[in-house]
Amino acid sequence: MPELKKIKLVLEDGTVFEGKSFGYHKSVAGEVVFNTAMTGYPESLTDPSYEGQILVSTYPLIGNYGVPKDDKENGIPKFYESDRVHISGLIISDYSFEYSHWNAKNSLREWLIQNQVPGIFDIDTRALTKILREKGSMLGKIEVEGESIEFHDPNQDNLVAKVSVKEKVTYGNGKNKVVLVDTGAKNNILRCLLKRDTTVIRVPWNYDFTQEEYDGIMLSNGPGDPQMCKETIGNIQKAMEIGKPIFGICLGNQLLGIASGAKTFKLKYGHRAHNHPVIKAGTDTCYITSQNHGFAIDSESLSSDWEPLFYNINDKTNEGIKHKTKPFFSTQFHPEASSGPTDTEFLFDQFIELIEKHR
Repeated sequence: MPELKKIKLVLEDGTVFEGKSFGYHKSVAGEVVFNTAMTGYPESLTDPSYEGQILVSTYPLIGNYGVPKDDKENGIPKFYESDRVHISGLIISDYSFEYSHWNAKNSLREWLIQNQVPGIFDIDTRALTKILREKGSMLGKIEVEGESIEFHDPNQDNLVAKVSVKEKVTYGNGKNKVVLVDTGAKNNILRCLLKRDTTVIRVPWNYDFTQEEYDGIMLSNGPGDPQMCKETIGNIQKAMEIGKPIFGICLGNQLLGIASGAKTFKLKYGHRAHNHPVIKAGTDTCYITSQNHGFAIDSESLSSDWEPLFYNINDKTNEGIKHKTKPFFSTQFHPEASSGPTDTEFLFDQFIELIEKHR
């Protein structure tokens, strides 16, 4: 085991946790949030929705299967959700310095150092999570000795502009042409579209995609406050007037809601993990979902043309909306999962069916 330096996590309420550094040794600030998933840390760490956040993993043992190879398929990383680590820092209870997996390329520690992301272990993550559950997600900072840093709220930044592609990129050569509005898109959204005979035109968050020739629009996931995406919202409103099918995921759900006239609000500590149960509105059908978001649509603010599509069993918050007569719908959870259950991937099939029916 290498010699480890001391490092601490400081919360905005003054609480301090001291631990050991196993990643890149530097000070960072961000929003402290927790994820209850038992597996899937390579996917979570590369999920652009975590941009600007210090992630606490509630599962006690992390690192035992290392991180996967960086192979590419269809021009995108095969085993990651983007091309880099997006979290600002990682907080865990126990780090496994020995890793073993058929697909492992190197250790989590080496990967964090390569991406210049700090990591702390030997922290009581149960106590830390209980604080976050009681008081809500809060600002925090990881500080190394002799390197003081101020608190910073990443939700005041346009995080989407940081994680979106900078120019249009086209993937595949299928019969269904889908515009993917990249507000922080996970790679598995691309994979799920490409295996359904599509050509995917991936565009920046503020790109006027209504000028493209397309059969349908996919609004991706992404980080931060949806109100920061004024240009995206304006383009969605223009697309709604055109009337071709629209499918939104996570942040895309919130943006579609705002474009329709609904309001959003910040959740106390958000939903971040696998195995969140949601109910399809008007039925007894329950789906197990993967989630990562800190904002939600206020269902009461939906106009008479729209209705809830799913809701969360745990706190009754909105998990999706749909237009009553037009081919527009969205989900707050991740039907593409990765990592997580794939119970709701059929929604991509429904999106393609809408496209073919509309065409």
